[in-house]
Amino acid sequence: MPSDRGNLGFSFRLGSTSYVYPADILPNVEHLAPIVDDIELVLFEVDDGPSNLPDTNTLDKLQEFADSYELTYTVHLPLDLRLTAHGREQDASLIKARRVIETVRLLNPYAYIVHLDGGELAEPGFDVGRWREQARQSLEIVSDWAGDTSKIAVENLEKYDPYWIASVLETVPVRFCIDIGHLWMQGTDPISYLEQHLERTSVMHIHGIEERDHKSLQHVPTDILDRAMHYLLASGYHGVLTLEVFSRNDFF
Repeated sequence: MPSDRGNLGFSFRLGSTSYVYPADILPNVEHLAPIVDDIELVLFEVDDGPSNLPDTNTLDKLQEFADSYELTYTVHLPLDLRLTAHGREQDASLIKARRVIETVRLLNPYAYIVHLDGGELAEPGFDVGRWREQARQSLEIVSDWAGDTSKIAVENLEKYDPYWIASVLETVPVRFCIDIGHLWMQGTDPISYLEQHLERTSVMHIHGIEERDHKSLQHVPTDILDRAMHYLLASGYHGVLTLEVFSRNDFF
């Protein structure tokens, strides 16, 4: 099929989310497949409520788009990963992570994007060492379900120090998903962080900040945006760069 991508000459794969248009996943993929290289499938499953986990027919159509447009998928797991208080994997986040991985496995996702739970960080007496150990165990469990540690990409969140993730990833050979927008929100220099972790980075997210994050890049000062993009182009980064926004106006 014809593609509107053109010969952009990027070393990286340019990505979008599956919610650029106000519609379900398949209409979004149909519109976006000709113009991006990767689509982040944002999946959710509410207990006793709605779910957008793809059924067999949807998976078949997603694979058809992938084959026709040389498209890849990254899959965003629905909850921040955590173990139970007793170090067991029955926590809802892990149960749902496994269900999502088993559902989309046939698509051979480029990466599964995961968050590490940070709900206890503000509590008095927070034990960072214990948090790191439970994070490591969670990642090992999910990597086993994915079948390959390189399929797991851990995203930095704005609610905790991004270098805490780096300390966890020293102990388990998964990948980084560097969210440049979250680094901007924290006042962390993305170039310094990228220089340290680019070799282990398979996915990046980028977005602007207005009254909140995940907005159009027009809200990023030009010099700051140019500095980040020039670095990516000069580095020869060859993973996915996802424009992680959720509306047509913000995307285009």
